[in-house]
Amino acid sequence: MIMSGNDCDGGAAKARQEELAQMLVSAVDRRETDMTRISGVLHDHVSQVLSAAGLQLGLLRLDFQERVPEIEQRTAEIQQLLESVIDQLRGLSYELNPSIVERTGLQTALDRLADRIRKAGGSGFRLHYESGLRLPAPIATAFFKIAERAADEAVAQNCGEIEVQVKTAQGEWVLEVRMDCEFRDELGDGRSVATLMMDHYAARSGVALEIRTSRSGGAIVRASHPAIPLVVTE
Repeated sequence: MIMSGNDCDGGAAKARQEELAQMLVSAVDRRETDMTRISGVLHDHVSQVLSAAGLQLGLLRLDFQERVPEIEQRTAEIQQLLESVIDQLRGLSYELNPSIVERTGLQTALDRLADRIRKAGGSGFRLHYESGLRLPAPIATAFFKIAERAADEAVAQNCGEIEVQVKTAQGEWVLEVRMDCEFRDELGDGRSVATLMMDHYAARSGVALEIRTSRSGGAIVRASHPAIPLVVTE
């Protein structure tokens, strides 16, 4: 078979994109490994040490409350501070842990993503999740990673509105992300690092992915997978 110059150039460009995608995924995987380790330290060690310190303060209060009456209020104030810090550490631990979908489910993971985007400011975030919808872990994880990558790109582009829907339609599970801005053309062919990553997550999980421009000029990301009937065992 004789390949034209355009075919060779196209094949080389595709190979470079695939290589870039693999490099990005490897970097993300290493980052997620580090995040998992940090999350474990925060949840299993730091939080437990602070909880133990709070218990010791309670015992100290019991030992000295008759001789030093004011210790009651002071130790209570310190314990409240410790509890506040522990709650913050636990929240941070959940956010850092990449397996949040497996532990809490897709809807809860998307709720936390929505909170993070709203707290960052600049972009509104609306989430519509079909009531009672349950997805297998691999599909749910792929949907979450695609939604997270799209939302982060929207924030980087200073989009005003982000809307995420998870639903069933025509026998499929569907994730749809709408934003009022387009993806950056970072690679010179209408694609961006974000779209490369989403392509990879979709292909790895057998999810169909479509990224298109909306009539209003924004972007629409649609991921889908045939709905598999749940098998109920008695």
